[in-house]
Amino acid sequence: MLILVNFQNSNGQDSMNIMQQNIKRQSVSESNDVNSRYPYKTSFKKDAPIIALGLGVTYIGNTLIKNKKPLTLAELATKTEDKIPFFDRGNAGFYSESIDEASYIPFLGSFATPLAMLLINGNERRNASHILVLYLESLSITGALFTMAAGTLDRPRPLVYGTKASIDERRNKNNQRSFYAGHTASAASATFFAAKVFHDLNPDSKAKPIVWVVAAAVPAVVGYMRYKAGFHFLSDNILGYALGAASGILIPEWHKRKGMENISIVPQVGKEYRGLTLVYNIK
Repeated sequence: MLILVNFQNSNGQDSMNIMQQNIKRQSVSESNDVNSRYPYKTSFKKDAPIIALGLGVTYIGNTLIKNKKPLTLAELATKTEDKIPFFDRGNAGFYSESIDEASYIPFLGSFATPLAMLLINGNERRNASHILVLYLESLSITGALFTMAAGTLDRPRPLVYGTKASIDERRNKNNQRSFYAGHTASAASATFFAAKVFHDLNPDSKAKPIVWVVAAAVPAVVGYMRYKAGFHFLSDNILGYALGAASGILIPEWHKRKGMENISIVPQVGKEYRGLTLVYNIK
């Protein structure tokens, strides 16, 4: 009897061990399956220099914007509608403080879109740290581009070309930076980033069309309000929308596991320049 009992207990223990091993294997398999479905790859060596440079260039751009000079009265007198390209004359002279203030509602809300998706969607929440790196990279590149453009190019806002705004407002140095629409660009970068990540991490979701429509609509609303407020011309908004959307989509796309293997990004510093060299190896 003792031998029989011991034999049965041994078999029972063996069965238990086999069951535990199967459970562990299944758990590891599921974990590996989730990891294999996650499409992005981040690298401190590649991403940190891009983010640092983007933030640094954004700081320089903002400094250039702050150092702009206001228009003199003589210069203001030359700002007439006939000096504007024909395709941008639609809102020449527009000015509305209330619309300008209201435009910050969808503008600021756009930045929360990717963060809200992280909280709502489990596939994104499991990889939150990586996605936040990509988001910061997208915003830093977008910020660097439009602040440098606004800081180095003098283009008066539409409100300068009319009489609805006061003379002091029209001369204000902050209103000599119409090119290009930073609010529209930033909003597009944020919302299109959110849509792209959701699209890649939830390929079978029926909500994808809705997510893309919302992503396209929010920056369009921001751009329209900036247009009606007299802060940006049509071309400023179109360019800002396009560049912001491109950043939001392409940064995640470039970080896909296969794509990152072919990309090398190296900081370049010279006596008269600072920048990045991006090399894509075609295999």
